[in-house]
Amino acid sequence: MSIDTASIPFNRPCLGGPEYAYVANAVERMHLSGDGSFTHACHAILEQVSGAAKALLTTSCTHALEMSGLLLELKPGDEVIVPAFTFVSTVNAYVLRGAHPVFADVRADTMNLDERQLESLITPRTKAIVVVHYAGVACEMDAILEIARRHGVPVVEDNAHGLFGSYRSRPLGSFGVMATQSFHETKNIQCGEGGALLLNDPSLVRRAEILREKGTNRAAFFRGAVDKYTWVDVGSSWLPSDMLAAFLLAQLEAREAIQAKRRAVWDRYQASLAGWASDHGVRLPTIPAHCDHPSHMFYMVLPDLAARTHFISHLRAQQIHAVFHYQALHLSPMGRSLGGRDGQCPVTEMASDCLVRLPLWNDLPTADQDRVIEAVRSSM
Repeated sequence: MSIDTASIPFNRPCLGGPEYAYVANAVERMHLSGDGSFTHACHAILEQVSGAAKALLTTSCTHALEMSGLLLELKPGDEVIVPAFTFVSTVNAYVLRGAHPVFADVRADTMNLDERQLESLITPRTKAIVVVHYAGVACEMDAILEIARRHGVPVVEDNAHGLFGSYRSRPLGSFGVMATQSFHETKNIQCGEGGALLLNDPSLVRRAEILREKGTNRAAFFRGAVDKYTWVDVGSSWLPSDMLAAFLLAQLEAREAIQAKRRAVWDRYQASLAGWASDHGVRLPTIPAHCDHPSHMFYMVLPDLAARTHFISHLRAQQIHAVFHYQALHLSPMGRSLGGRDGQCPVTEMASDCLVRLPLWNDLPTADQDRVIEAVRSSM
C-alpha cells in the first residue's frame, strides 16, 4: 500500500528495532497462542517499571478494564464513579456488569477527574472510583486516595495514556488496586492491538489469572500447583497471541529511545507554540510540577467550537491531520439513557467542543514538525 508522502497523518506506528525478528522467532518456536516466553518477558518488564505485584497481558485495554469489573464483583445497582471525558471502554466495562456510571467532571487545567468534586459523588452504593490519567498527566492521586480511603472505596487506574508517567516520582499505574494499560497502535508502546492488567493488590492475582483463562485454573496447572485444570469461575479468553507479545517486547525493550523521541517532538511543539497560544487565547497542556508525563499526546484547547472547526479545516487544507478527542459521554445517547444531562459536566462539554490534538509519533520528521508548527501559527 502506497503512502502519500505529502500528507502528515495524526499517528503512524513506529518500530523499536527487532520486531520482525522477534515475531519470526515466535513462529519458529511454534508457540503462537498466549502466555509463551515473549508474554512472560513482557510481564517482567511491566512489573519492573510499574512495581505491580503481577502484570497480565490482554488482547486490549478494553478487556483489561472488563477484567477489573469482574474482579470488583460488581452487581446491578452498584455505582462506579468515572470521568465524563474519557473513552467509552472506561465506562462500558462496568455497565456490562450492571453497574451504574456516575459521571464526574474534569479539571480545566489537566482534563483529569476533578478531585474537588469527588466526595460529593460518593454514596453507599459506590463500589469503585476510576481515574484516567489524561495525556499521561497524573490525576491528583494524594487527594483521590485519601477520599477513597475514608469511604472504603477501591480506586482503579485507566492508565491507557500513562505508561512511564509518574506522580511525585511514583509510577502511574501503581496507585490503584489495579490499573489497565493500552498497546493500541496509537500509544507510545504498541503492538497494533493489546493491553495489560496491572495488579497492585496481591490478593487479586489468583482470580485474575482464572478470569483471563476462561474461568479455569490453567495457570496454576502450568506452574505445577494442581495436577489438572478445570472450570472454577466465570471468565473469557483474554490472552493475546505470543506473536503479538513478541512485537510488544521489542517495543518495551526500546522504551527509552522511543520516549526520548516523543519527548523531543512534544517539547518542540511546546516551545514553538507557547507564544502564539498566549496571543490567541489558546491553552496548551498543563503539566503540574509534581507530575512527569510520557509525551503521549500534544493537545490544544481553542476558544470555542467554531475556532476548532476552522483550525482543523485550515490544517487539513495543508494535508495535516489534526483531530478532536472524546465526546462528552454523559451527553451521548447511551449516557443520556443512564441519566446524563446538559450542563452536568461543563468542563467536559467545553473540552469536547474545543480540544484538538496535533500529529505526534516517535519518528515524526523535523521537516514535518516545521510544517505543523507553521500551519498552526498561520491558522489565526
